[in-house]
Amino acid sequence: MSKLAVSLVEPVFTTPYRVIYGDTDAAGVVYNANYLRYFEIGRTEMMRAWALPYSAIEAMGCILPVTESYLRFKAPAAYDDLLAISTSLVEVTKVTCRFHYAITRPAEDGRTVLLVKGFTCHACVNRQGKLTPFPAPVLEKITTLLEKGVQGQEKG
Repeated sequence: MSKLAVSLVEPVFTTPYRVIYGDTDAAGVVYNANYLRYFEIGRTEMMRAWALPYSAIEAMGCILPVTESYLRFKAPAAYDDLLAISTSLVEVTKVTCRFHYAITRPAEDGRTVLLVKGFTCHACVNRQGKLTPFPAPVLEKITTLLEKGVQGQEKG
């Protein structure tokens, strides 16, 4: 797989988001950098629902800064569009993790339009900014989440 290849793997968590006026630029479309914020919304909500909230991870002395990101724009979004932010965890090591995303909206003909796909990579660092292993409870939760996806892929 290419380093820039992006595909969602099960389980996929989907978060709805309605575009606000402040997300758009002078052309009336969502400003490109806002898609990284949408990725964060999807990732945060997935972690809260299926693993543990970022506040719990931070309480263990770790933060998960983005170390790499990639976005591939396919179609624009506009004010008041109802988007679906789909997120999946695709890779975990002792000190890093990678999430994939697809942002879509419904089309008038009932189909789904892919707007953006991409990924973010994160490192686990302590408050001093030093790379550190995930705390055991965090690693256990996210590894379990990743394994659910791997098991589902093997069955299919």
